[in-house]
Amino acid sequence: MVLEAITTKKCQETFHLESLETLGDSFLKYAASQQLFKSYENSHEGLLSIKKEKIISNAALCKLGCDHELPGFIRTEPFDPKRWIIPGDSCQSYVLNEELLSNENKIYIIGSKKVKSKTVADVVEALIGAFLSTGGESAGLLFLNWIGIEVDFEYMPNERPFQVHAEKLVNVRHLESLLNYKFRDPSLLVEALTHGSYMLPEIPRCYQRLEFLGDAVLDYLITMHLYNKYPGLSPGFLTDMRSASVNNDCYAQASVKHELHKHILHASHDLHKQIITTVESFEKLSSGSTFGWESESSFPKVLGDIMESLGGAILVDSGFNKEVVFQSIRPLLEPLVTPETMKFHPAKELNEYCQKEHFEMKKPVVSRINGLHSVTIEVEAYGAVFKNTATASDKKTAKKVACKEVLKSLKEKQGR
Repeated sequence: MVLEAITTKKCQETFHLESLETLGDSFLKYAASQQLFKSYENSHEGLLSIKKEKIISNAALCKLGCDHELPGFIRTEPFDPKRWIIPGDSCQSYVLNEELLSNENKIYIIGSKKVKSKTVADVVEALIGAFLSTGGESAGLLFLNWIGIEVDFEYMPNERPFQVHAEKLVNVRHLESLLNYKFRDPSLLVEALTHGSYMLPEIPRCYQRLEFLGDAVLDYLITMHLYNKYPGLSPGFLTDMRSASVNNDCYAQASVKHELHKHILHASHDLHKQIITTVESFEKLSSGSTFGWESESSFPKVLGDIMESLGGAILVDSGFNKEVVFQSIRPLLEPLVTPETMKFHPAKELNEYCQKEHFEMKKPVVSRINGLHSVTIEVEAYGAVFKNTATASDKKTAKKVACKEVLKSLKEKQGR
């Protein structure tokens, strides 16, 4: 498992670190998020995000990896028998330099190599995944603390600043039935559904802190579910399945599907119009799934956020019981993605298709007019130009739709 964690794609082996990196990344994100949530009870989501980034960024992980002499162990090129040094062999004419690895251990070096900072960070995440996969969360935490990230999963009662009659603000009984979970502190349900535009004296904060926590725990739970349920996936496929399952569009579609949008506490006329438009668009979607990239319209961020904030609320209320969160939120996200139903993001699929067929893909042309984003995707193939311009309220959606149309045209041309 450790060998897999230190092996990069460039080694051209049948295994490499990407699946373990995805697993380790989700665990690290959750471990750091829950630690910050517990440690800074009065800090808003923006400050928590900044603090988290300082812990989990590639730069931070690279520094920790270098501090522990990890780069020398990373495999970045294919195995060459001619350059292999036989352990213990003293017949060869090479010089080994001695270096102290720790207070007691020494390593012997024959040369040096360059390793990208992101590669070091990826290996740190992959090693977290390796320890987690083989020894469970306790082993994952031990590695995190060894590498220099001090976190724990000790439960700390959360001081609540809320004194509200939850039943007067939200339909507690209906929501508990939908979530299959009974809240000990219903004020968490109120906080999880309160938009920033709806601030009353008795509701001192909105859903963003719980969303910060819920985002991390749902990411981790779904990644662990996919990793354990589908062992033996080709490296990288877990990453694609996670991307198709853990994103704002998936959560937003699930929110609309189960009519959670009707329970959001907000006082924004624009948001109200956006939600109505989204619901009408969702009803036209033929697909019953809540994963993947089927939607051609963008969703108000709040719709995805409340799925995460509800996950965060259940986590806090249950004493940080992750299994309870998964049992509650998973039915809302069903059907979850499987290897058979997995669909790649159109931008990634188009890029890989062009590389495989040696088509020339131009750089996307992006513009913004009257608050709308337009993205033009152009590919030269079969002696012709395949081009599409899509417009949406956000750049990502516009690019997704344009890529989808160009890809469709290319495949139709190939099928003729």
